[in-house]
This record gives sequence, structure tokens and C-alpha cells, in this order.
Amino acid sequence: MSADARRYSLPRWRITRWLADPGADVPRDIRIALVSSLYGTLPIFFGGVFNTILVALLITLRQPHPSFMGWLALEIALCVTRLAVLLHAQRAADAGRRTPTDIYLLLSVCWAASVGYGTFISLMSGDWVSATLACLSAAAMVGGICFRNYSAPRLAGTMIVLSLGACCLAAPFTGEWLMVAALVQIPFYLYAMSMASYQLNKMLITTMQGEREYAYRAVHDTLTGLSNRAGLMRAMEAKWALPATGQDGFSLLYLDLDGFKAVNDTQGHHGGDRLLTMVAGRLSGLARAGDVTARIGGDEFVVLSLTTDRAQIGAFAQRLIHDIAQPYENGASVGVSIGIALSREHPASFDAVLQAADEALYRAKADGKLCYRIAAPARPAPEPALRRA
Repeated sequence: MSADARRYSLPRWRITRWLADPGADVPRDIRIALVSSLYGTLPIFFGGVFNTILVALLITLRQPHPSFMGWLALEIALCVTRLAVLLHAQRAADAGRRTPTDIYLLLSVCWAASVGYGTFISLMSGDWVSATLACLSAAAMVGGICFRNYSAPRLAGTMIVLSLGACCLAAPFTGEWLMVAALVQIPFYLYAMSMASYQLNKMLITTMQGEREYAYRAVHDTLTGLSNRAGLMRAMEAKWALPATGQDGFSLLYLDLDGFKAVNDTQGHHGGDRLLTMVAGRLSGLARAGDVTARIGGDEFVVLSLTTDRAQIGAFAQRLIHDIAQPYENGASVGVSIGIALSREHPASFDAVLQAADEALYRAKADGKLCYRIAAPARPAPEPALRRA
């Protein structure tokens, strides 16, 4: 798959959706990555263009008949048009606009048909030098088609049949009975290459789904589906870039459940895990747009909020305390204590803000639980004393 980071649009037309369909149950983000890989890179594109135009030019110079001149003109027109569409698509993808994927896919099919047309008229001409050159070129293109377009196996199969299938159509009319063997040999070759595209496509999707699952698990808690400690760190690093856009930092609310051990003791770990899942669901429902919710261990949760007004964040914390303390479906009941730290009042590091919130949480626990406390601003480091001369 291409390493290009651009995001290209999914096709919208019925025929192009069918051509690019990777199969059922493939997530949208993987479909986008598969379509993006079809665009390839300019060096790959120019390699195919150089081969087909050169072959068409050499055969036309050898046989300057209207059919071959028309084929050469068609090859040049298709290649120039495909290049223009490819460059336009790259610019559109860079700008976040919709890309002409439908046109690009249809042009790819037309190019394969042009290769097949050239092979057909070369075989029908009776000039075996031209025919050999055209067939070798078409066979070489089949390999490139298969391995460049296996992210869309239907597209690859269609292009393979159009480019090399012309040999089967021309074989009975060449006047050489041995060419009839092509009617048996080439279909098996086309089938094998098409199946190779499907197998490569299946392996690619399996790999991408595995990478997607691994990436998700790396930053999410497996029990609750909330962010884990690594996901929380990533979110904090992202939010630290926001002050440059006018934001005033963020607030970190460190939550610890009160009475969770008693639930674990009476209902067992299964009941405790179920309660944690329900708390996580309630916490996600209480979070506002832009907030990040995380479970960083045991019965400890974190909410990362862009709200930095002390009165507003205090009211939010009070709502969390009230709603989380309501009875749950399994009959369990827990409370929550909260420590809060404002990023603008502490050094710009994950550990510093989390430690400040943890200290505030400790104070809330010491003050009777079921309450919140906001960490005091960090004291600036003292200036080093100047030495006397």
C-alpha cells in the first residue's frame, strides 16, 4: 500500500463503487485507505505510461496504418488525461476537498481496454513481430495491474481481462491453429492473476484490521472502552497546543470511587468490573463535547476538559459527584471524590498536572469524601542566588 498520507474520496457511482468494493464488513477508514492506495505514486504511473506509449509508437512506426495511429493517439490521450486527473486528485486531497475517484477508476479501465485493443489489432495484422511485442507488453502490464490494484480486486480483475483477454478474441482469426491454445491457456492465467489479487486484498485487509485493533487497544482501556493512560497522555499533548489558538489550557479532573472495595468484596470481581463499566458509561454521558474521559487504573478515572473557569469546573465536578452516586442496575452504590488541576497553573507536563490533581484528590478524601478540591497554583521556582564577587 502506498505510504502517501493523502486521503482520497470513496467512489459514488454505482459502477465505480462495485469496482472498488473490497468486500463486506470492511470499516470506512480502511476503505478510504484502500482507495487511496489505488492512486499510487507518480514514478509508478510514469513507468506504465512509458511502456504502453513506447510499444504503441514502435508498432505504429513499423505499421503506419490508421488503426495503429488511432491506437497511439488513444494511448497518448488517455495517459495525459489520467495524469491530469491524478495531479488534480493529489491537490484536492492535500486541500481536504473531494477527489475525482470515479473518473480516475473509469480512466484506469479505459486504459486497460486500450492495451487490449492494441494487442488485438497487432495479432490481427499478421505481423508477428508487432504481435509478439504487443502481447509481451500486455502480459507485463497484467503483473503491474495485479500488484498495484489488489486493494480493489474487482478493478484489478476487470483490467486484467480487458488488457490480455483480447488475445483470446483474436486467436481464432489469426489463421494459425496453434493460437487456439491461447483460448485454453490465457483464461487460466487470467483466473490465476485475478485470484492472486483477491488473496492479496484479503491479506491486506486482515493486516490493516489487526493494525487498527492494535492502535485502538494501545490508547483505550479494554474493560470500559475509555482512553487509558497512554491515550490520556496523547490527548493532553494535543490540548497543550491549543493555547496558541486562543484557548486557556484545560482542566484535569481526577476521580476515585468511594466504596468500590465493598462492592468487589460482596459481588466479586465480575460484579466490580460490571460496576466500573456502568460508571464509565455514566461518565461518558456526563462529559461535554471536546472532553476526554479515561480510566487510568483500578477505580480511578480522569476527565480532561477545556473548561478552565473555576466556578464552571466546580459545578461540573459537583454534577459528577451527584450523578455517579445514584444507584446502579446491579444494586451497587458508590460515591466519588475528585481532585482538580488547571494546566495553566502547573508546569506543562503530564506528570506535573496529574500529580497536582492527585494531591487535590487526597485532600478531598481527607475532608470526608464525596466532594471535590481544586489544586493550588504551583509556586514558581526560586531564582538562583547571585554570588558576591
